[in-house]
Amino acid sequence: MDARGILGKLRHQQSPDHDELVWFARALADGRVSDAQAGAFAMGVCQVGLSDAGRVALTLAMRDSGQVLSWDVNGPVLDKHSTGGVGDCVSLILAPALAACGAYVPMISGRGLGHTGGTLDKMEAIPGVSTQMDEAQLRQIIDRTGCAIVGATGDIAPADKRLYAVRDVTSTVDSMDLITASILSKKLAAGLQGLVLDVKVGSGAFMKDIKQAQMLANALTKTANASGCKTTAIISDMSQPLVPSLGNALEVAEVMQVLTGQTEGPIVSVCAALGGVLLANAGLADDVEKGADAICRAIRDGRAAERFGKMITEMGGPVQFVENWTRFLPEATIIVAIPASEAGYVSAIDGEALGMAVVALGGGRMLETDQINTAVGLSEVVRLGTKVAKGDPLAVIHAVRSEDAEKAAKAVRSAITLSDKPVASPELIIERVG
Repeated sequence: MDARGILGKLRHQQSPDHDELVWFARALADGRVSDAQAGAFAMGVCQVGLSDAGRVALTLAMRDSGQVLSWDVNGPVLDKHSTGGVGDCVSLILAPALAACGAYVPMISGRGLGHTGGTLDKMEAIPGVSTQMDEAQLRQIIDRTGCAIVGATGDIAPADKRLYAVRDVTSTVDSMDLITASILSKKLAAGLQGLVLDVKVGSGAFMKDIKQAQMLANALTKTANASGCKTTAIISDMSQPLVPSLGNALEVAEVMQVLTGQTEGPIVSVCAALGGVLLANAGLADDVEKGADAICRAIRDGRAAERFGKMITEMGGPVQFVENWTRFLPEATIIVAIPASEAGYVSAIDGEALGMAVVALGGGRMLETDQINTAVGLSEVVRLGTKVAKGDPLAVIHAVRSEDAEKAAKAVRSAITLSDKPVASPELIIERVG
């Protein structure tokens, strides 16, 4: 078997069979195929597509291209994955809440991509926190706290790392087959027994319409379950930011307000929906509703905050972070409100445009090598349906330079649409799949 033969099948509109997909994934990891051949493979899969069985074969082969963790713990090993949105800091609340309910959560996460924020970047907004660690450190933190939010090591799904880098420069990122294999190969390599997927849809998500979101949710759940990991997907709304802040430290502040009982909001509803499914599927709750109640109790009674604080300390952060979090988070030098230029009701929010405004402020990356400023971003972003008078704030900008703040103000005004009539807020939880 060789790359040329497999690429020849794709060129003739034939999908590779199981053994060919396994061979190609292994060859990606060990260097037997060139970047040119990897790019041709990605383009061929985009054009031809894979069967359900082929998608499973590629996912498992990419998972098995590196280390696959196994666990000896006194509870189920669970995780969640979001397909990306703005103001989405669910992981920082859900992981410790699940741990407080008896689960073990080795959450392998990523950095910001495009207009969406990255969970690792948010964690590293907390002084001292390191998200890169070896397997021994990960196991130690899981044993002591029940949860850890970390980056993947080079030993986890190296075939995916190689293929993703090629996809990014060959315009093949949006293949449903390759998205599915990429997401699940890394998650399944963590040795999970249960997974929930938060598939976002709306202006702030990668999936802009419900049909796209449903297709991705079905592909992910079918592939993950066929691979032996009990998986359900929740399709949730991303027509506006999930929390009213965008930016790494600003989103951590929102998390801490939830964990310390100062606020709740839509993010708790999403955490409950996702966590309820996981606890029910894993046998830690009698049904989804009781699982959701258990997640809410863990947040409200402070047990999730306690787990979060222990995790932060174990990862190098401040010992008293939960008690004194306002002292530790970085702040921008320029903080200014954006006044509305007219009165009206907030009828639409371009979440992607807001996310790109934060990237332009320095809160995200245009290139993989860019350094981000964790203090910048937007806060107090208005919600859909809000009535504003002329001069009322649409959002608050956190910037380093005044010229950056001025550009962000223009972008925010363009991203928020005002109308004469009130609009209803969309349903937050749209559908459950799998």
